[in-house]
Amino acid sequence: MADVRYPMLYQINTRVWLTELSSTLGRRATLDDIPDAELAQIAGRGFDWVWLLSVWQTGPAAQAISRAHAEWGREFADTLPDLTNDDIAGSGYAIQSYTVHRDLGGPAALVRLRRRLQERGLKLMLDFVPNHMAPDHDWVDEHPDYFVHGSEADLARSPRNYCRVQTRNGPQVFAYGRDPGFDGWPDTLQLDYGNPALQQAMIGELERIAGQCAGVRCDMAMLALPDVFERTWGIRAEPFWPKATEAVRREHPHFRFMAEVYWDLEWTMQQQGFDYVYDKQLYDRLRDAHAPPVREHLRAGLDYQDKLARFLENHDEPRTAATFDADRHEAAAIITYLSPGVRFFQQGQFEGRRKRISPHLVRAPQEPVDERMHGFYENLIAVLRQPVFRDGTWTLLEREAAWEGNWTSESFIAWSWQCDDGERRLVVVNYAGNRSQCYVRIAFADLAGRTVRLADMMGPPCFDRDGNELVSRGLYLDLPAWSYHVFEMTAS
Repeated sequence: MADVRYPMLYQINTRVWLTELSSTLGRRATLDDIPDAELAQIAGRGFDWVWLLSVWQTGPAAQAISRAHAEWGREFADTLPDLTNDDIAGSGYAIQSYTVHRDLGGPAALVRLRRRLQERGLKLMLDFVPNHMAPDHDWVDEHPDYFVHGSEADLARSPRNYCRVQTRNGPQVFAYGRDPGFDGWPDTLQLDYGNPALQQAMIGELERIAGQCAGVRCDMAMLALPDVFERTWGIRAEPFWPKATEAVRREHPHFRFMAEVYWDLEWTMQQQGFDYVYDKQLYDRLRDAHAPPVREHLRAGLDYQDKLARFLENHDEPRTAATFDADRHEAAAIITYLSPGVRFFQQGQFEGRRKRISPHLVRAPQEPVDERMHGFYENLIAVLRQPVFRDGTWTLLEREAAWEGNWTSESFIAWSWQCDDGERRLVVVNYAGNRSQCYVRIAFADLAGRTVRLADMMGPPCFDRDGNELVSRGLYLDLPAWSYHVFEMTAS
C-alpha cells in the first residue's frame, strides 16, 4: 500500500470538505480549490494515503429517493437541525457513473489534485462499489441483464427489496442492492454477479478507476463472494475478485485494494487478492471493553495482521468521541494505531467530532474542537511518524500476575517494537475500568547487566530500571483504569 510496511491513511468526506470551502470562498468550490497548505498539513502529519470519499457522479433519481425517505430524513435532521434539501445530495454510493462528479470539477480537476498529492508524497485512494448502481445508471437501459430482476410476485411480497423501473424497453422489476441481513437500499439496483458479462464490465470499470488513483476501497466487498451472493439471491456466480485484482495489476502492478468486510471473512478476502481488509473485529472487541478478547485477536500471525486496516471510526461507524469516554478512547487508540497494519483515521477524529455524517449529506454541523482529544492525537501522530512504528518488528508480550491471586494482570495488553538499528519501544495498556497490576516479560536478553531508561513518549513519566530484573522477572506495572505507557527504551 505504500513504501513503508505500516502506512497511515486519512479518509476525507470530499463533498463536505468542499461545502466548507464553498462557504469560505463565497462560491461553489471544486477539487482545484483545496488549498495546498491543507495537503501539506496532511503530509506533514505522516500520512501516506488520502482516501477521498464520494467523488463519482451521482444522479437525480437517487437524490430524489434520499430526499423523500422518511427514516433517512430523521437521521439527517438529527445531524443537521437546520437541514435543507440542498444538504441532501444523495448517497455517494448510489453511483450513476464512474466519472468525477461535475460539481467537483470533473475528471481534469482530479488529475490536477492527484498531481498535487503526489508532489507531497501522498497516494490517492477512491471508492469502488461492486454490489450496486444508481437506478439511473446507463446500464439500466443498455444492459438490463447486468442487474438482478424480480417478478411481480416478488414485488408484491417484498416491496422493500424490489421496485418497478421504467426503462427504454418498458417497465421492469429490479432488485434493490442489499446486504442479506437488511432490507434493500432503495436508491440502488443490485448487480448480477451470476452474469459473466457483468463481471467483465465491472473489471473494466476498475481498470478505468485504476488509471485515476493508486488504490480503491471496495464497499461491502464480501457481497460479491460466490457463496454470499448465492445465499442472498439464489444465483450461482464465479469468483470475481481474483480475476479483477489480477486484471488491474497487469496494467498497474503497484495498485492497492482495500476491502470493507465483515462476518469473519477477513482472511477470505485477503486470499481473494486484497492488500488490506477492515479489522472490524478489533474495533468491536475494543468497544466491548474487555482486554482478553483484544489480546487474543492480537495473537494472530503477522501474515494476517499486516494486511488489516485498523480504525476507531469511519463514515459507517459512530464517531469515537460519541462512543467511548475520553479515557477509554485514548487507551483504544493506543491499541489500534500502535499495532501492526494500516493506521486508518477519519477527518474530524483528531478534533473529537461527535456527529456521524451520512454519505447522503454534503454538509456537517459546526462542532467545537475537543482540546484534550486534539492534543492526544497530535502526540500520537508524532509518535507514529517514528520509523520503528512504520517499519519495525512487532512482538506481543506475555504478562504474569503481580502476586498470587491478583487477577488484574488479565487487564493488560503489552507489546514491543524493534528496529534493526536497535531502536526499541514498549507499549503497555491497562484496558479495564479498574486499577491493575502485573509483570510484563521483556523479550530483550541483551538488557541484562545494564540500566534501562523507560521514557514515556505520550506523557511525562520516565523511569530507570535494572536490566537484570527486567529480563528475569519483567517490568512491574501498577496502572489506573484505562491508563497506558508508550516507552522509548534505552540501555546504558
